[in-house]
Amino acid sequence: MFNSIWLNLYYYLRPILKWLLRKTTRLCELQRICYGEAAGYSRSYGVERSLQLSRSPEIKKMVQCLDKLSDERKLCGRVLKSSLQYAVGTVLTVKEINPYVHNQFAPSFVRCSEHIWGYRQLVSEIEHLRTCQYDATNSDHEKKLLKLWEKLMPSVPLESRVTKQWQDIGFQGDDPKTDFRGMGILGLENLLFFAEEYPSAATFVLSHSLHPQKGYAFAIVGINLTSMAYHLLKDGTFKTHIYNISKSMPSIRLFHQLYCYLFYEFDKFWLQAKPKNIMDFAPIRNRFEENIRLILSQPSAAFRINLSIDTI
Repeated sequence: MFNSIWLNLYYYLRPILKWLLRKTTRLCELQRICYGEAAGYSRSYGVERSLQLSRSPEIKKMVQCLDKLSDERKLCGRVLKSSLQYAVGTVLTVKEINPYVHNQFAPSFVRCSEHIWGYRQLVSEIEHLRTCQYDATNSDHEKKLLKLWEKLMPSVPLESRVTKQWQDIGFQGDDPKTDFRGMGILGLENLLFFAEEYPSAATFVLSHSLHPQKGYAFAIVGINLTSMAYHLLKDGTFKTHIYNISKSMPSIRLFHQLYCYLFYEFDKFWLQAKPKNIMDFAPIRNRFEENIRLILSQPSAAFRINLSIDTI
């Protein structure tokens, strides 16, 4: 009740506060954010909120246009370049900003725009993969699945496409395709990226999963962590990390790297929790997610994800 009163008061007073600050600083809100906030999450999220709350019809139209393009995954190449020019031009005109006097504003605003709509486009790309179901008649899907086995078990030949051997890397049955239902092809692509990009780390984690007492189903846990990563992305929690490290448009590679980080860190967290058996998975997994969310709640949060994870 108390918070809602303050929220309503803020929205009522916001135009007045903006007018007073504009008169005293001679800078619009977007300029104050771009000049006053550190590059990364604080600046980009500030710009994002300012644009969302704008009452300008021109800015609202611009936001809707870029939202549509990012949702349709069209922000690349010439479309991206022209869209960013359109966004900058709209803001300069509406806010009456002289680009020659304020020559640092446009580059700063462009970087923020790349973060904002790049993140939105990334959500759309991940959603597309999540809803794409594994298809055994799709040769590309089959090749990726077989490559996953080759990367994780390079010295062990796969006897056949449908075999109990899949359980050795943590699938539930003889045919892994049924385990991808919840996260679609995204679950497979996450696992394969981990195995290909960080092979030593992946096999290290796999070895822990095979422990007779403290082990867990590697692939099933990996798909569960895909679900965690998906929700952290979709609800905006990953924005702190992605806005802080991205120099331009966030790519799907960033999401895969975050997934690898989660898998590697969860393995350590699992062992430190000293589980009695696999029945402890749900509470340990929930505590792990709470810790990740707490870290990412800090505006300066940025995970260290690099090839050092591959030299264990």
